[in-house]
Amino acid sequence: MRVLADLPDDDIAWLDARAAELGTSRAQLLREAVAAFRADAKGDDLDAFFGIWAERAKHRS
Repeated sequence: MRVLADLPDDDIAWLDARAAELGTSRAQLLREAVAAFRADAKGDDLDAFFGIWAERAKHRS
């Protein structure tokens, strides 16, 4: 699916330079950025930190 988004000129210039450095396209960089954002926003932090105090309690006993 195509998406139209307005970005500031300096962001476009940065994306183009970064894409050239990496040998990829601006569109690919944007796809990767969205994928990274989604992975970070999954809400897995709760699972990662669930029970964090359990180890602390064991050391106090």
